[in-house]
This record gives sequence, structure tokens and C-alpha cells, in this order.
Amino acid sequence: MEEAGKVSAEGIEPLPSGWANAQNSQLKQLLVGLFVGLITMSGWAEVVAPYYTDLIKQAEAGDIRAQAYIGWCYGGGKGVPKDEKEAVKWYTKAAEQGDAWSQFSLGWCYAGGKGVAKDEKEAVKWYTKAAEQGNASAQCSLGWCFKHGKGIEKDEKEAVKWYRKAAEQGNASAQNCLGWCYANGKGVEKDEKEAVKWYTKAAGQGNVDAKLSLGRCYLEGLGVAKNELEAARWFAKPAEDGNALAQVYLGSLYAEGKGVSKDEKEAVKWLTKAAEQGDAEAQRNLGAAYFNGIGVPKNEKEAFKWVTKAAELGDAEAQDQLGGLYFSGIGANKNLSEAFKWWKKAAEQGNANSQFNLGVCYRDGVGTAEDKMEAAKWYAKAAEQGDEDAKKSLENLKSK
Repeated sequence: MEEAGKVSAEGIEPLPSGWANAQNSQLKQLLVGLFVGLITMSGWAEVVAPYYTDLIKQAEAGDIRAQAYIGWCYGGGKGVPKDEKEAVKWYTKAAEQGDAWSQFSLGWCYAGGKGVAKDEKEAVKWYTKAAEQGNASAQCSLGWCFKHGKGIEKDEKEAVKWYRKAAEQGNASAQNCLGWCYANGKGVEKDEKEAVKWYTKAAGQGNVDAKLSLGRCYLEGLGVAKNELEAARWFAKPAEDGNALAQVYLGSLYAEGKGVSKDEKEAVKWLTKAAEQGDAEAQRNLGAAYFNGIGVPKNEKEAFKWVTKAAELGDAEAQDQLGGLYFSGIGANKNLSEAFKWWKKAAEQGNANSQFNLGVCYRDGVGTAEDKMEAAKWYAKAAEQGDEDAKKSLENLKSK
């Protein structure tokens, strides 16, 4: 799993680097108050207010640190009302004077359209300035831009270059992204052991996506000896913290007894948590649990409910299953038109079973008008995926 290039929950570092060297005595006092505020996570207005007037004067006089800090306060609503446009104004002043942290922050604002019109090229411009000064967050973000062709021509090798620079400075997001590049052979020769190395570094710093990727590596033996117990360990903490994908993985491990004692009720517990967060795979699997009475009492209406949720999110397998439920009248009234509708959605996504079922519907006029040409088309699509029944049905259709 590759992160989307985000550096923190707010997209910017909590504090500009180099502030500990502030020479101005009032800025030093402000830093003391700032760290107290960070520790208590309260009292921001009280921290900033006594120094705000003098800080503004210093910023207007061209003090880079004051400009950067005011921008940060406005960007996050720290001690002042949140005002992204005002944040951009002060970031720009500091960035134009060469402050790397402000350059990165300004790039982030342009990338997300925060306080300024979204402009990916302008984001890349400022990321580049900051990255060339060694700002790790900017290097990671610039790598992401090259990886996805955002604001600049896509270049996976260049992405790896910038990810590596940031990763070697200890940036967890970059370490995770670099691991992903090695795992998938993007911009660098595929090397699963090297992927595990970087995932481990990022996971050790708490990067959730890296933990999930590392868990998957241990589960499947990718770049490391297969170890289901270790996989479960890496999935457990993110799952407990509410990560839906980790909950799906952990639920699957309990269902199959991999790395943990088999416990179908525990499996359903974790699937339910993920399903309630809107994870389509969890919703589909939870539907199957209710349909088959695995870990919960059999309940066809509840099965129908969860399969429907997954289908509505675009999950092709759930759409195929929902078509079957409507066709058979399980959990809801029988409705051939609805069955056809959901099979068509799944078939258009490449689901071979639905493609075959769609062929039957068109052949026999089930839920739609009879159309032998359409039937042949969908049988052929399913047959191309190796569906033997579709091959026979196509041959029979052609022989008539």
C-alpha cells in the first residue's frame, strides 16, 4: 500500500525546522509557550496572544521565522481564527525569502487548494525549492508528484530518487512509499527484501500503511520468511486503532485460524467494525457470514443488507451476489429486473459469473428483453475468462 504522499494529519509538519536557533528573545519566549501548548494540547490563544502584536511587527519587518509561524498559526487556527488565505499570504512572504519549511507549506497549500486556487504545477515549484534545500517532507511530496504525474510529467525513477532522499532522513511516509516502489518494481528493480526493509523502518515510526504492508509481507512470505503470527501482530494494532483495512485482514485471520486461534465470532466482530466504516470487502464478507450462519446466527435479511451496501459501493463480487439474491428471492422479494441490473453492473466490471448469468438473461428474456446477440456477447466474455459453462452455452447458441 502506498500512501498518498501526505506527511501528517494536517499535511504539514507540526513545527518549522531550525526554530530552536531563533535569536530574537521574544521568539524564544514564544517557543517556550509553544512547546507548553503542544504538550498540553490546549490554551493556544493564551500562548500566542501575549506575543501576537510584536510578532506581526517582526513579520511585517521581514523576519522569516515570524512570517512562517504566523502562517502556521493561521493555517491551523492556533491561537487565532483559522484563515487559510492569511496563512498563504505569510507562507509566501517567508517562502520568497528562501525559508524551506514555508516553501513546503506553500506547496502543500497549492496542491490542496488551501487558501489559494489549486495549482499542481505551482505546488511542484515550491516543493522543489524546499526539497533542494533538504526538506524531507517536501522531498517526499515531490516524489509523490513524480510518481503520479501531478503537476509534472510522470517519472517513477525521479520519484524514487526523492523518496530515497527523504527516507534516508527518516521521513516515515517516504520510507513507506520507497518500500512500495521496491515491492512493485516502480522506478527501481523489484526487490521484496528491500521493500520489507523500508516498510519496517516506516512501521517502526508508526506509519499505518507500512504496518499493513509489512503484515501482508509476513502473511504471504514476500521478501521475508512467511510468519502468520507476525502478520497478525502487525495487523492487530492498526485494527484496534480503527483502521478498516487492518480490521478486514485481522477478521480474515480469525476466520481461517492463521496466526491466531480460529474464532469465527471474533472474525465477525472485526468484519463488523470495518463494515460499519464503509469497507466494501468487509460488508460483502459480513453478508456471507450472515447468509451461512458463520460466527453469527443465520439471517438472510441481514445478509441481504450488507451485500447491498457493498454492491452499492461498486464491489463487483457483491453485485454478482446481490443479483443472485434478487433472482432467488433470498432476504428480499424476488425481482428479476433487479437481478439483471446488478448482474449487468458486475459483468461490466469483468465478473465472469455475472457475465454468464447475463448471457442467460438475454437468451431467455429474464429481467430484460430476449436478445440472442447480446447473449452471445456475454457468454463470449465469460468464456474468455475460462468459464466452461459459458463456453458450452455459447456453442449451443451458435448451433441453433
